[in-house]
Amino acid sequence: MRTTVGIIGGGPAGLLLARLLHRAGIDCVVLEARTREYVEQRQRAGMLEQGTVDALREGGAAEGLEARGLVHQGIELRFDRERHHIDFPVLTGGRTVTIYAQTEIVKDLVALQLADGPPLLFEAQALAIEKPETTAPVVRFVHEGREQTLNCDWVVGCDGFHGIARDTVPAEVSRAYEHDYPYSWLGILADVAPSCDELIYARGERGFALHSMRSPHVSRLYLQVPNGTDPDGWSDDRIWDELAARFAIDADWTLRRGPITAKSVTPMRSYVHEPMRHGRLLLAGDAAHIVPPTGAKGLNLAVSDVRLLGRAFAELRRTGSEQLLDTYSQSCLARVWQATRFSYDMTTMLHTRPDADPFEHRLQLARLRRITASRHAAAELAANYTGLPLQW
Repeated sequence: MRTTVGIIGGGPAGLLLARLLHRAGIDCVVLEARTREYVEQRQRAGMLEQGTVDALREGGAAEGLEARGLVHQGIELRFDRERHHIDFPVLTGGRTVTIYAQTEIVKDLVALQLADGPPLLFEAQALAIEKPETTAPVVRFVHEGREQTLNCDWVVGCDGFHGIARDTVPAEVSRAYEHDYPYSWLGILADVAPSCDELIYARGERGFALHSMRSPHVSRLYLQVPNGTDPDGWSDDRIWDELAARFAIDADWTLRRGPITAKSVTPMRSYVHEPMRHGRLLLAGDAAHIVPPTGAKGLNLAVSDVRLLGRAFAELRRTGSEQLLDTYSQSCLARVWQATRFSYDMTTMLHTRPDADPFEHRLQLARLRRITASRHAAAELAANYTGLPLQW
């Protein structure tokens, strides 16, 4: 097989990049190791910055989003049994965020790709990326029981943290920065209408909790738990009781309860790989960076990566210039590090460490009080949450 851009990974980043390239007249092939069913049902974040919404529109993939997305004007912070609203439009000059499940984004993109787009191969396991330092890299992969090769001008690794793309970059020309957190999230999906109009971030002595949603009828909630927690060790009643305790405020508010349809535990980590380009191999999304979900940045960073790549490849096709490709890693990493910093700040401000002392507890409350008492501090949070400019 022969193509201009070989894309490894058929998640939202790889699929959106394929749409952007297709609309720019650039041929590509997407290799996805999993089945279509698995990819379309994989639960991930669903909070979209305005830039992500714009990128889906640019790719002609916003019809479902426009019909079913939930526009949010802000978030709510809870601590000391109080509630505080952070008004995004007021603080950012009109910016908002949108709730639209990643599963729906992927379904929309897959349908478009199969109906009118370049090849998308499911159950195509990438084995190796060869000769990335040359002008003719090759991807070896297995599909339908036989090994095949994909000859490319460029390869984009959108294959996640455990894919082969990042490991292809030689250790002597790269560096990894990482930080593990001493807690995880127990996440649930529940068939019950959300108890709030906007996301609730709650910090208390019992730990952190987050109330979000996937639709007007499905709630998504999280509890801070110790690392290594087995979700099966938490009964439904225990989960709801703990959530109610952590969201409790001195006001008339009740947490709605309903059937829990899914439980999972997500470890918290920060990871950045530098650089995001090696020869004709470019990294995007989780292949290059991981952030804790507290700041809702993972999906949005991946989309900003491929949005920059789409513009860079379009510029190359239009003018023959590789300038945007040459600056891709530098441009992305400036934004990635700001998102990493914001996610770290949100995480450490809202979670309780097992070995924390009273001094740290008071500092966390002081940080929260600063945000809720100062327009400048609240505006800083709102600007980062709704998304920094594409090229920061």
